[in-house]
Amino acid sequence: MRTPLYPAVDELERRARALATTAPEVLRLRTVGESRSGRPLWLLSAGRGDRQILTVAGAHANEPVGGASALRLARLLARRPQTLERLGCTWHFLLCLDPDGARLAQGWQPEEPEPSLEECHRHFYRPAFARQPESLPAPGAARDPLPESATLVRLLDELRPVAQFTLHGIEVGGAFVMLTREVPGAARAFRETAARLRIPLDRHPCDGPDWHLDPPGVLLLPADRREGERDPSGFVAESTWLYPRRHGTLTALIEAPAWCAPKVSDARPAVAPEREIARVSEVLLGRTRELAAVLDERASTAAVTEDLAPLREAARELVDVAPSLVDTWASEEHSPHQGHFATLGIAARRIPLRAAAMMRRALARTAPEVSDTLANLVREWCQELQKSYDLRWVPVSAQTGLHVRTMIDTARLVCATGG
Repeated sequence: MRTPLYPAVDELERRARALATTAPEVLRLRTVGESRSGRPLWLLSAGRGDRQILTVAGAHANEPVGGASALRLARLLARRPQTLERLGCTWHFLLCLDPDGARLAQGWQPEEPEPSLEECHRHFYRPAFARQPESLPAPGAARDPLPESATLVRLLDELRPVAQFTLHGIEVGGAFVMLTREVPGAARAFRETAARLRIPLDRHPCDGPDWHLDPPGVLLLPADRREGERDPSGFVAESTWLYPRRHGTLTALIEAPAWCAPKVSDARPAVAPEREIARVSEVLLGRTRELAAVLDERASTAAVTEDLAPLREAARELVDVAPSLVDTWASEEHSPHQGHFATLGIAARRIPLRAAAMMRRALARTAPEVSDTLANLVREWCQELQKSYDLRWVPVSAQTGLHVRTMIDTARLVCATGG
């Protein structure tokens, strides 16, 4: 039987339990909370040092590589407990922060060496922003934290870790890391790891537009950032990334692409930046209009079964946010390099592609004709994305390698300075 490259939620638990059974002197497994649907949140802990380190996997349902990376590092630490002893730490792995979302997204397994981008999107699900557990409600917001968010916050307060690693995996693009403070040597180590693994660095990521860019592939939180600040992308400062700063915790978000696009690392000057912005904006708005034309009144009001309703909610949010993203792009100062506009071009294609993929799934039972039309759009847009950016599959071993090596290198640097 083929071992899944991206372990599903049940498989994560099974493998973690097997690891803890074979190395009980190093590893321990326990539940630390429940999801909205009552699914357990599992914490695998390694070592018994005084310093605490926390790795969070599965925060986004469409990014299953984090769980594979967490298990890979836990397995390594079980074999080499001296690593934990040298760091003087206990290393904790929250194996899947959003098991409900992960169950709705699971189904696709890459068939290496030639997986299909279209097949990946047949199973695609990324929750609407308010359903993402790393997002905390802003002060005065009319919602409580999600149970998963509350569990993570409680864990951060309990552990007060010197470092929190949050593992992410974008479908298409380049590698990058976001650090909530500068750690001397961490950026260089990350770039060297990406180079060894032949993963292009995203020269200017779209994430965190108000963070300080240290190209290529590194974003740093400005030291004077205000707690209540909200950047144009919708990222709210009240998040589980920034929450543990009160404990002196470094948070490092590590992004590993499934398909890399070498163009995102292109440092050559852009010939006409204003024209490039207009071009990517029209791609986003044009495809959103095309999608809206398919989703006529009958399709948009069609009944959706309860289990698939989150798919439609998330798709609608992406369609609705497109105009404001274009306004943001038009108002920002942009990097003069070609790689930056390649990143924006991928984002302009990714947003409607994700929306079409999720709406196709949502309507498959109740509006099959519309679902078939959307399936054709997904196929067409995947092919165009593949051709336009010369996409190359990154083996899962390299994706997890980027996560694991970056975590170890950064942990060593943080612990060497006393946390």
